[in-house]
Amino acid sequence: MTPHENPFRTVLLFGAPGSGKGTQGHILSGIPGLVHLSSGEMFRELDPVSDLGKVFLDFSTRGELVPDDVTVRLWEHHMDKLVATNRFDPRKDTLILDGIPRNAPQAKLMEEYIDVAKLIYLEAKNEEQMVARLHRRALHENRLDDANEDVIRQRFHEYDAESKPILDFYSKDRIYSVDAGQTPIEVMRDVLNGLIGAI
Repeated sequence: MTPHENPFRTVLLFGAPGSGKGTQGHILSGIPGLVHLSSGEMFRELDPVSDLGKVFLDFSTRGELVPDDVTVRLWEHHMDKLVATNRFDPRKDTLILDGIPRNAPQAKLMEEYIDVAKLIYLEAKNEEQMVARLHRRALHENRLDDANEDVIRQRFHEYDAESKPILDFYSKDRIYSVDAGQTPIEVMRDVLNGLIGAI
C-alpha cells in the first residue's frame, strides 16, 4: 500500500487491557459504514507461510514484540486485503482501529495513511476493577494469558510505559475520554456521543 492522497478516515479505540476496546469495537462494527479492525484479528488472519507471517512467527515464538515497522507493514497488507475484498470502502467507510497504533512510533509511521478524526480513550480509573474483569474473562473464555494475576499486572505496566504516550501524540481536541468502569451499555452510550460529529 502506498501513502494515500486521501488517508483513511479513522477512529482509534484506546485504553488499558480490560477497558473494553474489543467489546465496543465489536458493537460498533454492526453499524453500517463503520469497519472495526483489531490488531489481534490482524495477526490471527496472517498466513504463517507468507513472508510477513514468517517474520511475525519468528518474533512471537521468541516471546518478543513484533517491531513497529513490521507491525505497520502487516497492517498495510491487511488493509489492502480488506479493500480488495470489499470489506472496507475508503470512500464511504470509517475505520475503527483497536490495538494499533500500539505506541507513538507506530502512530508516527501510520500518520500518512490514516486521518484520525477521534481517539476514544476508554479510561480505566480503577486498575483493580480492570484486573478483576480480565480475570473473569480469562475463566469464562479459557484465556490462559489472563488467568495469572502477575501476568495481568505486567500487561498494565507495559501499557503505561509504551502505549499511554500515544495520548500525547494526538492533539487534545481529538481525544474523547470515556469512563471504562461503567457498564458496557453506559460505555457504549458515551462512545457514541464521542463519535457524533467525528464521522
